[in-house]
Amino acid sequence: MALAGKDVVGIAQTGTGKTAAFALPILHRLIHPRQQVAPKSCRVLVLSPTRELSGQILDSFQAYGRHLRLKATLAIGGVPMGRQVRAIMPGVDILVATPGRLLDLVRGNALKLGQVEFLVLDEADRMLDMGFINDIRKIVAKLPAARQTLFFSATMPKDIADLADQMLRDPAKVAVTPVASTVERVTQRIIQVDRGVKASLLANLLKNEPVDRVLVFTRTKHGADKVVKGLAKASIPAEAIHGNKSQNHRERVLAAFRSGEIRTLVATDIAARGIDVDGISHVVNFDLPNIPETYVHRIGRTARAGADGVAISLVDADEVAYLRDIEKLIRQTLPKEDRRTGDPRSHAERTGDTRNRPQPADSRRAQPHRAQRQAGRGAPHREDREATQRPASRPHRHNGAHASPNGGQASHEGIQGVAFMKRDSRQAPSRGQQQQKQHSQGRPQSVRNPQR
Repeated sequence: MALAGKDVVGIAQTGTGKTAAFALPILHRLIHPRQQVAPKSCRVLVLSPTRELSGQILDSFQAYGRHLRLKATLAIGGVPMGRQVRAIMPGVDILVATPGRLLDLVRGNALKLGQVEFLVLDEADRMLDMGFINDIRKIVAKLPAARQTLFFSATMPKDIADLADQMLRDPAKVAVTPVASTVERVTQRIIQVDRGVKASLLANLLKNEPVDRVLVFTRTKHGADKVVKGLAKASIPAEAIHGNKSQNHRERVLAAFRSGEIRTLVATDIAARGIDVDGISHVVNFDLPNIPETYVHRIGRTARAGADGVAISLVDADEVAYLRDIEKLIRQTLPKEDRRTGDPRSHAERTGDTRNRPQPADSRRAQPHRAQRQAGRGAPHREDREATQRPASRPHRHNGAHASPNGGQASHEGIQGVAFMKRDSRQAPSRGQQQQKQHSQGRPQSVRNPQR
């Protein structure tokens, strides 16, 4: 279908050869017939969500077409733009890019998209999660209408399906596996554990399991660094990659992980999406993802190209709801091992504190924007905050002319409270001065009850 020039929507698990599925037909069509590329232009544009995945796609194109004498280059963030501008200047056949850096090049007049013949969107669902959809729409608006679009994703949520309908013309749909299914050769295990002992349990697992290479997932960048420090205390060498690490550092760590110099890699979801390393025997979810589709992508890092793999998830009481969402999505009940020793209630149930708990995917989408919530309830009054800090015996000194029996609007009361505070900081006028002022304004004196 791709060779025939049709638009294609491909749905397949990670590790099933999606890159070859679009790279090989494109390479064939680039040389039949071979055309001259205009300066600052490209014939093939491949968009991917992460730097690592972009690099892997470029490596695949170069490996498959090493005898075709085609020019290919990379445009990603985290590195200086000058080298990329110079590489694109004479024109290239294949450009693999992340959406943000591509738009930077277009705005800087270093790249023109008028000659693009093939557009590939890889890992489209992840680009949706990372907020690249608006950037993608801007890019597509600059492309020629007469092009072939290949759209690949491991999952197909409704938002991605809607985007595909807008971008593609009568596409052929190919689903290698059911939507959101997990790799059959992955042995999945759930260990229910207390939150405080996750680090020690992880160290024990890595020492006792027959691990070749292990990829550990955390929800946050700080959490990834913290896990690395905890493993170092247990004499287990590990490295972390995430968005706060420089591109050079991430490339060095990935190279060491591929060569086997590092056997334990700790990563966040965004950084790990582009990790295509053979021989990953284990994936450990140190933090269970709050987006169910992310679980499918995580465990897809192992059992690639027909190999076997193990996926272990450490689930504390706060993550049970996420586990239910995952089991509902993949239509499986995962085997569980209970190693809890303390209170089985979640942290929120014990303390009533839900501030640090990520919201499940459905509830996050249903909540209004923070600015809308604040607009609905109004900002807290400064007067009310300061009143809790004053000694109980100190009365407030208010101006009755501004008092409102109904409390007034939030904005009026907020201004009023600031005025009261400033008035407290000045020396109070004498009673005679107050009477003289009220008489000159022709208003009766307002008496304030000090007990209020």
